[in-house]
Amino acid sequence: MQDSPEISLPDDRRYTTEHIWVMPDGGEVACGITDFAQYQLGEVVYVGLPALGAYFAAGESFGTVESMKSANELYMPVAGVVAGVNTVLEDLPDLVNAEPYADGWIIRVRPDAPDDAEDPELLLDQAGYRAFLRTLGQGK
Repeated sequence: MQDSPEISLPDDRRYTTEHIWVMPDGGEVACGITDFAQYQLGEVVYVGLPALGAYFAAGESFGTVESMKSANELYMPVAGVVAGVNTVLEDLPDLVNAEPYADGWIIRVRPDAPDDAEDPELLLDQAGYRAFLRTLGQGK
């Protein structure tokens, strides 16, 4: 792993140890990869998106993100149905690098249990994710 510069971690989201962010939005949650993840990947050249309406259990692979350096699975942060996919990424996958928390979002999920997106036992808050990164030798 390469050293990363100061990474952006908005405090209005939750995070997984698989480097996925989750932001509740009405009855759905928006999801994408963290600033740390996009930095580690380098330039993203492809994002494999799931089918709209597909169901995934928490922790199940729902897609891929590929860079010139590697291909990585994306893991579902909460169980639920894919309610939206960011098809813009099909033509502009590097939006994941440029705007990981905005236009670079990957999917929207309608969770089985909406409270899971706020559950501190399932997802980390900003401080918890930063502490996790420190265990990887990457926290700043």
